[in-house]
Parts: sequence; structure tokens; C-alpha cells
Amino acid sequence: MRLPSLLPVLAATMCAMPVSAAYAQDDDLIKQGAYVAILGDCVACHTAHNGQAMAGGLSLQSPIGAIYSTNITPDHETGIGEWSFEDFARLMRRGIKKNGSSVYPAMPYPSYSSMTDQDLQALYAYLMGGVKPVKRQNRPTDIAWPMSMRWPLSLWRMVFAGKPIPEVASHEQNSLVARGRYLVEGLGHCGSCHTPRNFAFAEKARTTTEGRQYLSGGFVVDNWVAPSLRSDDVGGLSDWTVKDIVVFLKTGRNMKGATFGAMNSVVVHSTSVTNDHDLVAIATFLKTLGTSERAPAIHYRYDDMVSKQLYAGRTSSEGARIYIDRCAACHRTDGHGYPNVFPPLAGNPVLQASDATSIAHIILNGGKLPGVNAAPSLLVMAPYRDILSDKQVADVVTFIGRSWGNRGAEMTEAQVAQIRHATKGEEIPAGE
Repeated sequence: MRLPSLLPVLAATMCAMPVSAAYAQDDDLIKQGAYVAILGDCVACHTAHNGQAMAGGLSLQSPIGAIYSTNITPDHETGIGEWSFEDFARLMRRGIKKNGSSVYPAMPYPSYSSMTDQDLQALYAYLMGGVKPVKRQNRPTDIAWPMSMRWPLSLWRMVFAGKPIPEVASHEQNSLVARGRYLVEGLGHCGSCHTPRNFAFAEKARTTTEGRQYLSGGFVVDNWVAPSLRSDDVGGLSDWTVKDIVVFLKTGRNMKGATFGAMNSVVVHSTSVTNDHDLVAIATFLKTLGTSERAPAIHYRYDDMVSKQLYAGRTSSEGARIYIDRCAACHRTDGHGYPNVFPPLAGNPVLQASDATSIAHIILNGGKLPGVNAAPSLLVMAPYRDILSDKQVADVVTFIGRSWGNRGAEMTEAQVAQIRHATKGEEIPAGE
């Protein structure tokens, strides 16, 4: 298995360690920890764009302001080089740093609380003995006072993260479903993006046992809306097979859709280099999930009326005219696109959502489907920010969201203007 390009090779020289030095001198444990870091997607959040691996500085947009990921290299001054394993475990399971302060739940410690001792020890060994120390000061948040005060986070932790997720013992992970549950609910922290949040920005459900809101989608991350991972007939993975999910995680694309936004980094640095057994386990677990609480009692059915109209050159709306002019060459008049190259729009789960933010985001700022080992072709959609007006974007978003049987949301000119402003200066998300 080839590790992601941003994950450093195992260090040849060990630096001085704190109390738990033995962990960082065990080559087998370090190798295991490198894989745990892949499963936990550590590099994606803790590496700034064009920055050094694990040195932090990546901006994570929250509703109250930007939070910047921290330096988790073994540098003794600016990283975690002085942390013992006990310090590290307390952060991962309870969200408490070495100095006693609490971290923002942008760090998904509520999910990591289910990690086995073995995986925690391996990850610690890797960070201490397999990652190059980088001297880089942590950047303070852009959150204004009084929301920037840290002490309320301890209250948040007691109310919303006080009960750790039950640990799945190593021997139980021999079951595909149990292993998949451990990876999805714990290490992979999928609920951090794919589960809606409450008024305090806590996940409304952290596991399948806490309700059908778990992984039901709808949470907005950096102006992207994470879709449902449940078996919803409209907007979910009802018609995705285990193989469909595995192919998507391994390549970032399949016959039904393609990755975008923050999921690009997840595919590049985590799922594309996860072993096949674990990918099957994740997919098998996801297929055990029923519908969400808000799933509509309808089934998607392809409607060829719009396809026939577009093919004949008949356009009944401004959105249809824009689609013919700007979109049909890649996504076709029938909305089926060219699977594994240009994703289908007809029946695409993202286009069934009640919030069309992601679609407007892609049209305004473009998109990049990154190349990975199993699918090396890098595909780019150019931005239309400087070509289409807010009204034109709203028109075409509404058109594709309501064509070919899609049941997506309509979008207004004002909503597009808001997304345009919020994403100004944004680069095409590459995930690289």
C-alpha cells in the first residue's frame, strides 16, 4: 500500500521523547500508526494548503469564525513533542489539551473517543516517531470575543460529549459490519460532516443507536452541504450497492456521482489509500442504515420529458437555455453525463437535497476531481463566477434540480449572491 504523498516517510532519526518514549521507538507500532492516521484523515485537516505535513494552519470555517488546525508534529516548542501518551489520549477522548484548556469540537474528539487503546498508542507512536518535527506556531482563531472564550467549551463537552462512544473491541472488528461501524462512527468521524447539528453546533446523533438523524446529511461545511449517507430513496444511497460505495471511496467517482469540496481531501488522503477490506467494511455498514427521519416517502424515477425538449432544441426557461449553452456538452441533454468522467445530474443524490448550496458553489467556483492511484485522471470544471450573473446561476441551479425527475430545491438570486460573497477568492478545491 502506498501512503499519501503528504504523509511523510518514517523518520530515520528519533527525536527525544517525553515519558512514553517507548511508543516512538517501535517500528511496527509506527507503521500501524501511519495507517491509523490514514483512517483518521489526520493529514487533510492538519496540513495547510502548500504547507508541511501535520504542521497545522488549515482554516476551518465555523458559524462563529475561522478555526485553524494545530501543529501535531513532534516539535518540542510548537507541536506535541512534550506530550506524553496520557496527554495525547486525554485530547483524543475528552478534547482536553496538555495545558488543561478545551479544544473546539471542530476537532472530532467525540468520535475519536471510541478508538481502541491499540489504535491510540499506534497513532501516538507514528506522530512522535514517524512524522518530521516542524517548528510552526499555532495560529489563533478568528473568533471574536466573547465566543472566543474557552471555558464554556468544558460545559459543551459535559452536555454534548460527556459519554464516550462505546468502544468496539479489536476481536469484534472481525465482523465486517462491526469494523465498518468502528471506522465510520469513530476513526473516520463521518458524522462530523454528514450529520445535522443542533443550536450548539453539536451533532444531533453520534451513532446509529442515537437516532435516524445520524448521517442524514444537511450540515453546511465551508459552503458545501454534506449529503445523506443513509438509504434514503431521494437524496441518499438507496440505489448504491456496496461496490458503488467502495468504488466512490477508492476513486472519488462512480457511475452515480463524483466527489467535490471537502470530500476531495478525504478521498485523496484517506479513502483512496485505505485497504480494500476496510472499504468494504465501511460500505457494508452504511448499507445497514435505514432511511432518515426526514426522508420523503417518494422514489426517484427518471423523467425523459426535459431530455426530449432539450434534444429538440426547445427551451422553456432561461435555466434551460443556459444549460444547453454551458452544461449539456459534458452532462448531456439527457442528464446522464459521462459516468466516471463527467458525473450524471439525473438522479444524482446531491441534486435531491433541500439545500442547493453545493450546486451553486460548483457553478460559481468550478470544481476539480483529483487524480488518485486507482483513477489517475484529474478532471476540472471551470468556474462561471465571471460569466454568469447571480440570476443566471439561480436559474440554471433550479433547472437542473427540477429536471429528469430530480426533486431538488429551487434557488433565488439573493441566495446565489450570498454564496458568491462567501466564496470570493476561493481556489478550485483540489484536495491535494
